[in-house]
Amino acid sequence: MTYFSPYIDGAGLHIPTYNDTRDQMVQDAKNVFGQDIYLEIDSQDYQWIASVAEKIYDSFQLAQYVYNNRSPSTAIGVALDSLIKINGIKRAVAVFSTCLVTLQGVPNTQIINGVVSDINENSWDLPSLITIPEGESIEVTATCQIAGPIVANSGEITGIVTPTYGWNSVINNVASIPGMEQETDAQLRARQALSTAVPSQTILEGTKGAIAAVSGVTRFVVYENDTDTVDANGFPAHSITCVVEGGIDSEVASAIYLNKGIGAYTNGGVLVTITDSYGQTVNIRFYRPVYKDIEVVVNVKALPGYTSEITEQIKQNLTDYLGGLSIGEDLTISALWGSSLLAMNDLRSPLFSITSLTAAVQGQLQGTTDITMNH
Repeated sequence: MTYFSPYIDGAGLHIPTYNDTRDQMVQDAKNVFGQDIYLEIDSQDYQWIASVAEKIYDSFQLAQYVYNNRSPSTAIGVALDSLIKINGIKRAVAVFSTCLVTLQGVPNTQIINGVVSDINENSWDLPSLITIPEGESIEVTATCQIAGPIVANSGEITGIVTPTYGWNSVINNVASIPGMEQETDAQLRARQALSTAVPSQTILEGTKGAIAAVSGVTRFVVYENDTDTVDANGFPAHSITCVVEGGIDSEVASAIYLNKGIGAYTNGGVLVTITDSYGQTVNIRFYRPVYKDIEVVVNVKALPGYTSEITEQIKQNLTDYLGGLSIGEDLTISALWGSSLLAMNDLRSPLFSITSLTAAVQGQLQGTTDITMNH
């Protein structure tokens, strides 16, 4: 291509490439100083022109970012945060997992800024000051130090990181309430698109949009059974079943109530009673997701160039894939292979070879078949 002045048309903003900008500046210099001027790559004048062309191209790219930040579909970061306010939503912030734990020890023992740990060596903060009562045990809420969906199953928080004289043990008799990562740009764009469905022509899409707009909601799925019988998922006739992660129960229930169809039964294990403007009460039900811990075993053969950082990248890629699954979405073994291989920058120059890869729900036998999630 040749250099052209940046312009905007129906297809958007068009900018010239760095090479075209540089080459045009080289030609302009020859037009001014003569065609015989030496402007090869090893000349000082060429290097100066290339440096200036780079700064000009940086400005063009900045203009491209500014232009893209005008639309929720292409905006990033704080620009996206500002745009979605028009839809009455905001980015979901990171949330820390919490868990109810039982401490045992000598009565009147004070635990100051205590920290406990789980079997995965994640640290959990206790309330700043705890006094063990006469009954020698007390239940308190521990908060994970790492934001995100950190899971501790029953009996997995048993370590005392900050020993205190008179404090004997800690254990969680219930599973933790998982937190969540800060919402990514891609997730926020998807939720913004759904939120615009609130005034849509279909009631079901409007219900989905309303749930998506509830503060704190990260993932959800809505099933509709418009038949006269129980469907294949076991959902009642003429019902909607909403499975929602995050958000306050009352706010989720209100979103469902205000947008569901007339006479549609709301199915679920969480029950919220709503009183309408006429004083009548309505029961709204929905589900919270039940989490399955997945264990993945990957055996690799290290090739020249393999480092411990690649091991950590494989782990992170697998964690990102598993954490990004939608509610009820089945786990595919092929996706685990693909996620592992993404730890290499260039598959044509492999740094490792996967000799085996298996996965299973925690406590079950490892296998090579896809894992079906219960709907």
